Amino acid sequence: MNQLKKRRHLITFGSAMVVVWVAGTFLFMYFWPFIVINHFRRAIVDKGFGEGPVPINTLYTEPQKLFAEPLSSQSSSGSNLMTVGVNHDTLLTVGWLDLSNGPQALHVPRFFGRYYSVQLTDPSDVDFAYVGTRTTGTKAGDYLITGPGWHGSLPAGIKRISSPSTSVLLIGRVLVYGDSDLPNAYNLAKQIRLMAPSTSGCDSDARKSYTPFSAPA
Repeated sequence: MNQLKKRRHLITFGSAMVVVWVAGTFLFMYFWPFIVINHFRRAIVDKGFGEGPVPINTLYTEPQKLFAEPLSSQSSSGSNLMTVGVNHDTLLTVGWLDLSNGPQALHVPRFFGRYYSVQLTDPSDVDFAYVGTRTTGTKAGDYLITGPGWHGSLPAGIKRISSPSTSVLLIGRVLVYGDSDLPNAYNLAKQIRLMAPSTSGCDSDARKSYTPFSAPA
């Protein structure tokens, strides 16, 4: 009789542990993308990378010195997002976009066959679009990143990228062939920029102010 009770208790305990484990795994998988994307947002908008927070709807390019000497050049007041847990053969450009007041126009220069990518990620950590060597080629191009419900006209030569959210994480990567190539890669990375939609030829419905933000080389 006692053995039967013990067996029932073990079965009940085991069943409860399985339920807890399944629920915990589900919650972890559900919330983890939001935790990751919030980490990026705080690093960019709240903390910055040594020169203060990066304004929303502006892009920050990793300085050459930080890329060449990531350990000694890391600012104690800035985020280590660009130096910890990242590959060291591409120069990074990052920004946080807010499309609630209108679209943002993205310009990329001609890359002459060099690998580059611009990744666009929504708050659920879903990469919903890429601009780059493997998707759009290495020619110069202009793209209008629009939020949900946007209705407007696009002129010839401007491609639309529809975002499922008004908040977008942008991460650009430009391949660096070697130490001597770093200035060339940096110059190209700095030409990945956000423009006022009016200057890229979009209609007045898409216009939004653009504030330049430059990091030291």
